[in-house]
Amino acid sequence: MKNKILLLSFILIQVGTLTAQKIVPATNAAATAFSTQGLQRIEQAMNEWSQKEWMNGGVALIIRNGKMVYYKAAGYNDISTKAPLQKESIFRIASQTKAITSVAIMMLFEEGKLLLDDAVSKYIPAFRKQTVLEKFFATDTSYTSIPAKREITIRDLLTHTSGLGYAQIGSKEANAIYAKNDITAGIGVSNCTLLAAMNRLGKLPLMHQPGEKFTYGLNTDLLGCLVEVVSGSSLNDFFKTRIFDPLGMKDTYFFIPQEKAGRLVNLYTEDSLGHLEKSEGNMLNGPTVVNYPLIKSSYYSGGAGLSSTAYDYAVFLQMLLNGGKYDGKQLLSRNSVRMMTTNQIGDLSLGADKFGLGFQVVTERGSARTPANEGTFSWGGAFATSYWVDPKEKMVLLFYRQLQGGSHGDVVEKFRALVYAALAN
Repeated sequence: MKNKILLLSFILIQVGTLTAQKIVPATNAAATAFSTQGLQRIEQAMNEWSQKEWMNGGVALIIRNGKMVYYKAAGYNDISTKAPLQKESIFRIASQTKAITSVAIMMLFEEGKLLLDDAVSKYIPAFRKQTVLEKFFATDTSYTSIPAKREITIRDLLTHTSGLGYAQIGSKEANAIYAKNDITAGIGVSNCTLLAAMNRLGKLPLMHQPGEKFTYGLNTDLLGCLVEVVSGSSLNDFFKTRIFDPLGMKDTYFFIPQEKAGRLVNLYTEDSLGHLEKSEGNMLNGPTVVNYPLIKSSYYSGGAGLSSTAYDYAVFLQMLLNGGKYDGKQLLSRNSVRMMTTNQIGDLSLGADKFGLGFQVVTERGSARTPANEGTFSWGGAFATSYWVDPKEKMVLLFYRQLQGGSHGDVVEKFRALVYAALAN
């Protein structure tokens, strides 16, 4: 009997260790059920894409069962000088910031500081008695509006169903109305605070009635403002003390310190002939400058402001795959992670897939169209960074480039197909 108890205790310890695993290097591909030939094919493809200038360079990171199967860079950080891209480079991750802000909100939810179906106006009064856009007149950017049927909630923000649009990269109506009221996509802002901008946003019309559509917009910037208001800390401080430091994420910042500035990857764009050239000056259809991660400000965009390495972000994703725990640190409960990665938008349209609380979630229909299993959750950033977490395969994938636009975005799906094809069993 004593031996059985000891055996049971040993099994429970092993299970606990497995679910809270820390990323470690894989001894070999076979140890994680990957084909060596398949991994070589990924490396060959990334080198080919760089040589053809489909990208200047890229970093790929594959983790399975907590073991780092593949972590390599290909191509150049500077095409003209042939300076190679380093795998430890820091990338502008833009909308990958959204998942981190969503986790921060769920941490406050778990602490009883807020409820997901609370009205936003409970914490930021500017969002009381909102209106919805009725007619827009492009000639002078004026508009008419009607009252919103209900107030927007925190859950609406997490699911992008509030009716908030995006500035600079949204619809023509949202771009015009927000520009007229000095609302931006949130990065490179130095002339105001996040709360001041969100107070202005609260007075502007929603693009549709709350809950009636999925509209990708400034929802997560508003969530970041809620984190600041509810916690009493800046979003920068909250992220650092509550998420980055516990996880050991040492290269993730709103504003990269001077001693690490040289690790920021060059941003490229495609010219009219299909050749890559360094991006300079403004971007995102507005006043955002290329070197914004190096310019200090007190405006912290929860929707797009962070820069990070592939490895740092992989740690964050592994924490979620582990059910909210990493290296002995519990950031979220497993049921909060379950909620975040479950369809929260019902029958609203988002292509073949759905959306949870901060993540796109692969459905059965979506899984029929791609190698990713049902339940895989993902998102990406405007400057060509992408990630996927497949709980069934216990796998984390990251593919980072640094590119505005371009005609070869299909390399993202090609990369994912190559990774799944490399699984040996």
